[in-house]
Amino acid sequence: MIKGLVQGVGFRPFICRMASKHGLFGEVDNRSDGVSVIVQGDLKTVDLFGDDILQYAPPASQIKSLEIRSAQIDNYNNFRITSSKTIENQITEISPDIAVCADCLEDMESDPERIDYPFVNCTNCGPRFTIIEGLPYDRPKTTMKSFRKCGNCDNEYNNILDRRFHAQPIACNSCGPVYRYKDALRSLNNITLILREVSLQIAAGKTVAIKGLGGYHLMCDALNDDVVNTMRQKKQRDSKPFAVMFRDITAAKKYCFIDETEEEEIKSWRRPILILKQKKILSPSVSNGIHTIGAMLPYMPVHYLLFKSLKTPAVVLTSGNLSDEPIICDDHMAEKQLLSVADSFLSYNRQILNRADDSVIRIINRETTIFRRSRGFVPQPVDLKFSVDGILALGAEQKNSFCIGKGYQAVMSQYIGDLKNPATYNFFIETIDRFSDIFRFRPELIACDLHPQYLSTHYAELFENELNIPLIRVQHHHAHIASCMAEHGLDESVIGVSLDGTGFGSDGNIWGGEFMIADLKESTRFKHFDYVPMPGGEKAVDEPWRMAYSYIFKYSGDIFDYESLSVFNSIETKKLSMIKEMLVKKINAPLTSGAGRLFDAVSAILGLCPEATFDSEAPMRLESVIDCETTDFYPFQADTNIVFAETIKAIIDDLHKQKISVISAKFHNTIARVILEVSQQIRKVTSLKKVILSGGVFQNKYLLEKSLYLLKLNGFKVFTNHLVPSNDGGISLGQISIASKIKR
Repeated sequence: MIKGLVQGVGFRPFICRMASKHGLFGEVDNRSDGVSVIVQGDLKTVDLFGDDILQYAPPASQIKSLEIRSAQIDNYNNFRITSSKTIENQITEISPDIAVCADCLEDMESDPERIDYPFVNCTNCGPRFTIIEGLPYDRPKTTMKSFRKCGNCDNEYNNILDRRFHAQPIACNSCGPVYRYKDALRSLNNITLILREVSLQIAAGKTVAIKGLGGYHLMCDALNDDVVNTMRQKKQRDSKPFAVMFRDITAAKKYCFIDETEEEEIKSWRRPILILKQKKILSPSVSNGIHTIGAMLPYMPVHYLLFKSLKTPAVVLTSGNLSDEPIICDDHMAEKQLLSVADSFLSYNRQILNRADDSVIRIINRETTIFRRSRGFVPQPVDLKFSVDGILALGAEQKNSFCIGKGYQAVMSQYIGDLKNPATYNFFIETIDRFSDIFRFRPELIACDLHPQYLSTHYAELFENELNIPLIRVQHHHAHIASCMAEHGLDESVIGVSLDGTGFGSDGNIWGGEFMIADLKESTRFKHFDYVPMPGGEKAVDEPWRMAYSYIFKYSGDIFDYESLSVFNSIETKKLSMIKEMLVKKINAPLTSGAGRLFDAVSAILGLCPEATFDSEAPMRLESVIDCETTDFYPFQADTNIVFAETIKAIIDDLHKQKISVISAKFHNTIARVILEVSQQIRKVTSLKKVILSGGVFQNKYLLEKSLYLLKLNGFKVFTNHLVPSNDGGISLGQISIASKIKR
């Protein structure tokens, strides 16, 4: 029995080829818990066969275990694939969707049945998770079941020597899905005419809605500022950067700095959006002054076909939705909603069953850091060293993902989004039901965030009452630390540094600048960033100037000349007076220790982002301006707690002496120094040397690399998130791990 990611990746055909190579007879079949192989032959040949399986397994597969045992079997006179079998309550891993391979791209040029066919695929590539209905992974349990194979495809499907042997989504121009084009004047079904028309639309400065693997996208010329601006306004996107798809790696290198590690990642079969440093500006409205580009390469056959016709080297390819709603996957809804944004509409007649956004990653310290975990990664599980069977962890409220436990594996959902949005909340419920069906899961224990007002918490309480099962509430920042510990197989006391914007604390305040002594069962708060009021509550997140005022008022009061800072000159005097009254009278000014709010304040003081139009805009702009090398940092106090009075004062003093880029670098260096200082304090008290860095602030490349350098230089062993996001998208992994330990 072979277990791991061994279905949907061409594994059974591969086994057949290996058996043929070694002259072995027998059979192979998919089971709901893995792939079963029976061979007859002498032990030496069987051992060589096993070695080849491990050495030459398909690129997208991942063998977790290979168990060999002797048994009495019937005599075989060939090697064959037999019918799939279901083992009750047992499941195997499901393949993520895989970018089209080079062989299939060649087939689009040379295979008579697949010339310019936009759904070409084989056992090594194509849709997987987005089309699957159940296990084992076979065509009748995918959304390809409605497409009857033609004679040619059927022959390839059953030919052991063919690359499409048992490729479940196999299709061609004669029998597979087709694209349909529609605009205000016409409707087209011929792919050649469609490609020509779409390229004309893009060249003319139009926007096209196009159906992708996991949902619809909006596409326009990334070099045309007028159309990018128009699409931004219609999509209600504000200033958030758009993702860009480049024609090829050469085009990407013209506009982005790309090192070897980044090139390997952007060209990988996962084909994520990769955050890269900008070399040359596309349309200024693509990134809106943030000096990075969310770049990706084509991953569907239709992308390659389009770039053959397109003159532009790059297109904006952003999620097809409005505002903060989830990516649209339903054809009727897409046509109804997206034609108000796009000038034309390109869809196909195969259903997307499991919607999935493009994944977003960044290479930090030469390692992969996931910002958004979705297409290409989901539903690959995280392997654990302890059982989480039967636990459902519901995650946080923003950047939500949930997690189900099957044995020693945590199966995380795709990126869901902000649950405050009704459509996203429905997506959340729909996906829990879908995962429960596919993975034969029924919860026996629920884990959720400590925050009483999160919608994920409310849903957990519904489960608790409906199913009469236990509910465990997990503190937000402990969950961040545990998520990193779980993926690194740590089950011991560690120094936990959790920096983010918001999380409900056990004292009722808003936490986010936390230093903990933690294990997988409990945590103790050692120190934290100084509490500062948030005037207007969540309004202070949208208007960082409020946090700038709050920090200055806390440390300087009325002594400071607020008119001396340009950030306050554009704010009405009446509004500033109102903020001051909130702070003095402690009205609607909850206390926060959130690191994100400190970054907001500094960004506003520097005039970079007084008002935010999207999540984390102020910290992103603050990091983006760094273009210098300095080891200087600002003074701070870390006695009882971490106080930034001297930091804020020194930053304001520097405004007339230093470039903004230098001030930003020095501020980031200060936070890295704080992390080192407090970690040393904890080590002195506890002798602990392992440090966990988790929380959304550690998506900051400069800060994370600086912190890693200082900590390692001073003898610490440091762990960061790589398999799941360090932001709230990874919270559910921490919750499920903590719940597993508490229930024992």
